Amino acid sequence: MSLSEKNLAFVMHCGEMGSRWGFNRTIGQMCGLLIITKNPMTANEIADTLSISRGNVSMGIKELQSWRLIKVHHIPGDRKEYYAPAGTIWDMANRVFEERKKREIDPTLSLLRDNILEQAHNDDELFAQQQMQEIHDLLETVTKWSSELQRLTPEQLQSLMKLGSGIGKVLDFKDKVFKKEQ
Repeated sequence: MSLSEKNLAFVMHCGEMGSRWGFNRTIGQMCGLLIITKNPMTANEIADTLSISRGNVSMGIKELQSWRLIKVHHIPGDRKEYYAPAGTIWDMANRVFEERKKREIDPTLSLLRDNILEQAHNDDELFAQQQMQEIHDLLETVTKWSSELQRLTPEQLQSLMKLGSGIGKVLDFKDKVFKKEQ
């Protein structure tokens, strides 16, 4: 399969973004390719299209499956496995967030909780615990907020995002109303 110049640019960009999403360049390219390809692809087709080794594709498939970003398709009468995105773009974005939360945020929260619960032995440790408590509280708030966002439908999320700066105006209005009542 050959990609148009625009599609190739997108796939290469996904590769560059891969490290920011939590996986390597090749896996980012594979994910980008599968997202923009209409029909499911075999591992050999992925390797040929991206000019990468079949072994590299095999490892990438395992990684994308561990992130629950791709699924296997079988065609009756064909023994090959075909791969396609596992759901909509929104589904995949939610899964990336969930996996990053499990791999990064949850261990950090656990470490912070352990450190905060220990008795401080001096002023430096007390100060450090106070700072860690702030980090913990921030991560807990962001985690709760993002969990609420994940419960929304894609349409509701799009509406929320379109509000943009309007949310700031609503919050300013709320603050003005509650200040007048106090």
